[in-house]
Amino acid sequence: MNRVHIKTYGCQMNERDSEAVAAMLRARGYRIVADEADCDILLLNTCSVRDAAEQKAIGKAGYLQQRKRRQPDFVLGILGCMAQNRGASLLEQLPDVDLIVGTQKFHQVPGYLDNLRAARDAGVPIGETIVDIGEEAGSQNTIKDHVAPEAGEERQVNAFVSIQQGCNMDCSFCIVPKTRGDERSRPMDDIVAECRTLAERGIREITLLGQIVTSYGRRDYAHTDGVTPFVQLLERVHAIEGIERIRFTSPHPRGFRDDLVAAYGRLPKLCGYVHLPMQSGSDRILRAMNRPYTRERYREIVDALRAVQPEMYFSTDVIVGFPGETEEDFAQTRELFEACNYDMAYIFKYSIRTGTPAATLGDQVPGEVKEHRNQVLLDLLQKNSLRRTATLVGTIEEVLVEGADKSGTRYTGRTRGNRVCVFDADPRLVGQLVPLKIERASVSTLYGALVLSGVSDAA
Repeated sequence: MNRVHIKTYGCQMNERDSEAVAAMLRARGYRIVADEADCDILLLNTCSVRDAAEQKAIGKAGYLQQRKRRQPDFVLGILGCMAQNRGASLLEQLPDVDLIVGTQKFHQVPGYLDNLRAARDAGVPIGETIVDIGEEAGSQNTIKDHVAPEAGEERQVNAFVSIQQGCNMDCSFCIVPKTRGDERSRPMDDIVAECRTLAERGIREITLLGQIVTSYGRRDYAHTDGVTPFVQLLERVHAIEGIERIRFTSPHPRGFRDDLVAAYGRLPKLCGYVHLPMQSGSDRILRAMNRPYTRERYREIVDALRAVQPEMYFSTDVIVGFPGETEEDFAQTRELFEACNYDMAYIFKYSIRTGTPAATLGDQVPGEVKEHRNQVLLDLLQKNSLRRTATLVGTIEEVLVEGADKSGTRYTGRTRGNRVCVFDADPRLVGQLVPLKIERASVSTLYGALVLSGVSDAA
């Protein structure tokens, strides 16, 4: 009873949390398996941002309960945001779940599983479900372990590093402050040491993660000569030998002050790709969302970043159908969406999240209206993404070779603008930055050939 499969829903923060849990479990003697059919223990790391995400995880857990009834020793656990949001109330729908662990207690999972295994080995019934969703001071410092490749596994060249957890922004539509708690930052020295260790292991690209990553350290470190703690951290990671690229997510427009904008011009390892959540292009809706910026300020940030890097790539988050959103409000969102020339966007239809201020608002937008507005933006995004990728055909892009693609016959990597590329290569190039001539493009993927002297023939 030591084979564990972790299924992750939601954002990159959840992916990082799952990896840290996997690393802790592997260090405790557990085996992490890729196929859920091979596991003795299955952990669902869940998301609560949208109701659909919760329902998907609940549906999966309900299905897995059938397996548990056939295999009494099978252990089923629910971790993360949905566990934090719903706690023991999940047992009303999922009475056979063994473990419910919230977002500040991931590091307790190995101990709880040890207890469940010991009970089983002693022939003692598991008994009541373990539920732990309490707050814990310093919990942000526990997401620090990484899974190292085992013999035969493909080399890893990029990694997520958690630098900050929680959120104090109180957007009226968002459940994250409830599921992740108040804003908490890790010590800068610890983060830098983690990045340095990753570089020594061959990691070439670091993505810094936080609920509001640009708020990093604002209460813990002094601004120095107008440089915020987050930019100070970027500078220190930039100085690490071996790290070739730096990205971060998810920021808030409020965090894009002059020092961060300028960093894109003076820190060459900082990739020219920005995820900049818009949510709405209507000032009236932004106020109702409790988003502390205007459409004008948002556009100023986009223009300032493009002034520093004209070929900057942008992605965003947009919510359509927020309570009270009129046709005029949506027209303003559409206008700003087109003007910002996004390469990628995550477009969501507003869904009520119980416990958020927006949940009590009247004037809910009908489902069919949300669906129409959602599709309008998706159509615009597809056309724009295809147009943007088409402009890259015939150009030479710097690509970090990440490994074999899903087919196993070609290789994949990403440009500095975060575009996925597929190409022929030699395994020895994994982890290297190579020039790639783009030969054709789809909406989201580039296809090309290596042009580095000697590489094309060797590949």
